[in-house]
Amino acid sequence: MPGPFRRRPPHRPRRAAPRAGNTAGDHRRFIIENAEVIDQVYVGALTLDLLLGDVQSLKQKRSVLRPIIAEVQKHFPAVAVAETGGNDLYRRAEIGVAVVSGTAANCTQVLDRCERLVAGRPEIELLSARQRLFHDED
Repeated sequence: MPGPFRRRPPHRPRRAAPRAGNTAGDHRRFIIENAEVIDQVYVGALTLDLLLGDVQSLKQKRSVLRPIIAEVQKHFPAVAVAETGGNDLYRRAEIGVAVVSGTAANCTQVLDRCERLVAGRPEIELLSARQRLFHDED
């Protein structure tokens, strides 16, 4: 039946046509041959001890911490961020940040930038910050 109520066939994504002289196996081999080999792994950990402003309940505490954690994740998508301590205290919180990199300089640079981002928030006071760097040989 022609018209606006005609039943359409289900959508099937089109497959890309293979390029001449380049099969899937050749493509994978090219990626592996040209990949940069990282022989050292560094893990950076940052622990931030925070004093929250006018917070009277755990619900208010959560409403202050969630945007901070979300902002760090937004600016640094390759970083893991979580509340790691002070879960039962209203005005205190501990946030942990972790990053994995092939160079120690990159780890410390990313952690420094995360610390500055959190410390710049007006609703909290940064009491202490502790950075640790772990190497695969440690």
